[in-house]
Amino acid sequence: MSTIADVAARAGVSKATASRALSGNGYVSEATRKRVTDAATELLYVAHSSATSLATGRTQTVGVIMPAVDRWFFSELLAGIQEALFDLDYELALYGIREGTTTRDRLFDTVLPRRRFDGIIAVGIQPSAHELERLQRSERPLVSVGPYSEGSSAVSIDDAAAARIATEHLIDLGHTDIAFIGGAPDAASLSFGDARRADGYLEALRAAGLADAARLIDAGPTMPGGYDAAVELLGDRRRRPTAIVGVCDEAAIGATIAARRLGISVPAELSVVGIDDHQHAAMFSLTTIRQSPREQGHEAVRLLQEQIERPDAGIERVVTASALVVRNSTSAPRP
Repeated sequence: MSTIADVAARAGVSKATASRALSGNGYVSEATRKRVTDAATELLYVAHSSATSLATGRTQTVGVIMPAVDRWFFSELLAGIQEALFDLDYELALYGIREGTTTRDRLFDTVLPRRRFDGIIAVGIQPSAHELERLQRSERPLVSVGPYSEGSSAVSIDDAAAARIATEHLIDLGHTDIAFIGGAPDAASLSFGDARRADGYLEALRAAGLADAARLIDAGPTMPGGYDAAVELLGDRRRRPTAIVGVCDEAAIGATIAARRLGISVPAELSVVGIDDHQHAAMFSLTTIRQSPREQGHEAVRLLQEQIERPDAGIERVVTASALVVRNSTSAPRP
């Protein structure tokens, strides 16, 4: 296995110069840098991460915190983060946490302060004042995806606007009895983004003079969660709405499956809208609001890299695009 000394000898420079050329830490002329990198390529030299850390003061590792990886949004976002970090020769340390668990307390109080990361990406969580203080005390760059914390860069869609647009689409079709499957805005089980979507649904109803018709149905943001909630909601003909907004596509797809099994035609008897444009949305011909979590993962890494490379860089908040995609799960209500 080749060493830095072998690379230096092949390039005709000192070991210190070869190390600076490969690490990017310190001045080296472009001609010398090219000689060193060419020599490293010829010798198949790979810098040891520990040695790189000693030379640069960096670990080439980013900590990622998220509440789950079993939901489509989080898995797609994580894939985007991994892709972008791989291109930068960074490694990823993933921590999954749930609200109100001792795991979350231990992560912020013990684990994160002990670990050496070049930066942290927090996905779909809203740190408490205590947690934010712990993160800021570490003096490591922080980027949020979804909810943002004061003093950190962030990337997200406008979740409230997404749900508002989905609800307005149904209102424009003539629906006045629209249920939201995904929980009340103050439900403890909701993530920040899901709660904002509930807010957006309520905003659209208020603007249309339909506030009294609001129905927030508590449900997990999954296909089984949407299915179970819809079975209960649609089982009583007297209470059956003409349309449903799912907090996410998984919940909307679950509701669609429930409707079909109850003999309710979608969209002739029930319109359904989701949010996200999940990988299975087109299969169910689901009208939805499209977003790209993979793109958000790329953006989060870009923001973090900028903070790492330029500690004095200002805070940047990026709102990625979302758009209504009309398929065949929505239509005007029956007269």
